Amino acid sequence: MIRVLIVDDHAIVREGLSNAFALANFHLVGSVGTVAEAIAQIAHTNPDVVIIDLNLPDGSGFEVVQWIRSISKETGVVILTLNSGSEFVIAAMKSGANSFVVKSAPVSEIIAAIEHCISSPSGFSSKGLSSLPHSAEPLLTAREIDVLMKISFGLSNQEIAQQLFLSQSTVKSHIGSIFRKLNVENRVSAINYARANGLLLQ
Repeated sequence: MIRVLIVDDHAIVREGLSNAFALANFHLVGSVGTVAEAIAQIAHTNPDVVIIDLNLPDGSGFEVVQWIRSISKETGVVILTLNSGSEFVIAAMKSGANSFVVKSAPVSEIIAAIEHCISSPSGFSSKGLSSLPHSAEPLLTAREIDVLMKISFGLSNQEIAQQLFLSQSTVKSHIGSIFRKLNVENRVSAINYARANGLLLQ
């Protein structure tokens, strides 16, 4: 039986997925809503597959993906998100996720993504991937999206560094890269651009 952990900050999503997974004969090992809770649950339950939303109250789902990949290459990772842009598909693939599913997709697609994690642990699946050019590169890396999300929370460089376990100089470097790529000069402009172009949810 496939052991699954759900990471999503919306209780109705967690409940709906829990019911669907029970019907699919998956074993739900936990259901949490933050980055911190996800890391604690993964360490405690060692799930086969983790379903992760990208937009969490205390950070980005990419933080969870990167933490998982720092300790395991075998754990399956499915990104389940409202962010449907190709930027996020490519960033998910490069971060080490196994599958990318938008929340508007039918439950059967989520089930298929979980099964893909088990049958092809080194592969990547996404409905939108086939339409992307082979040379496509994300505008922002997964780590830059992490930093941008922290900026949107109003955190200082020091606070971002502490939460992402980075040096302040590395955070400054990421912020400089974000500004260059988005062609903006300050944090407010970066956040406004990101929200207007689907890099951050409103």
